[in-house]
Amino acid sequence: MLPHMLAVLQQFPFSDRRPGISYVAVQPVSWNEASVLERRFSPGIPPQEAMVIAADLIHDDYAYVFEVFWDLWIRDESAPDWHLAPTLARIIAQGEEFEDGTFNETGHIQIDLGLDSLFVPDDVGLSEENQAKVRDNVKKLIEFTGRVQLNTRATSRRLWSESEATLAQKLIAGLQRVQ
Repeated sequence: MLPHMLAVLQQFPFSDRRPGISYVAVQPVSWNEASVLERRFSPGIPPQEAMVIAADLIHDDYAYVFEVFWDLWIRDESAPDWHLAPTLARIIAQGEEFEDGTFNETGHIQIDLGLDSLFVPDDVGLSEENQAKVRDNVKKLIEFTGRVQLNTRATSRRLWSESEATLAQKLIAGLQRVQ
């Protein structure tokens, strides 16, 4: 499992201002249990170093959480201006027996990229600048998922969000609006 996780982490487009892995946690049995390991890193550490830390605690009923940052265009609530900012993402690997085998539904490796509004904002007007920033964020997402598909042994992928529509449906609708 960790070799696959390393392959995914090696494809991640780390933030220029916050490169590397900033947090590693190892979760036994289920999300309801206390973590057996939590470490923060500032500056972040390379993926290989994070794997060495996690490798000491390999179990089929554990999950492994890695926090990383990538640069996305965001708008502050208080100002209409866009700026490129490090944005948190979590990459999670689940053992086959973790949470009674939930990997069957969610996959061995999950990538939590945060709010889908970074890729399909509802409150953005269709100015040229807004369209360009949204397209740039979506391009980064597509390039990352493409690199994961090409350079790892991933057998499937699913874009998911907590909203009622799937993230893929929202991306298509959002891109149609800005095209």
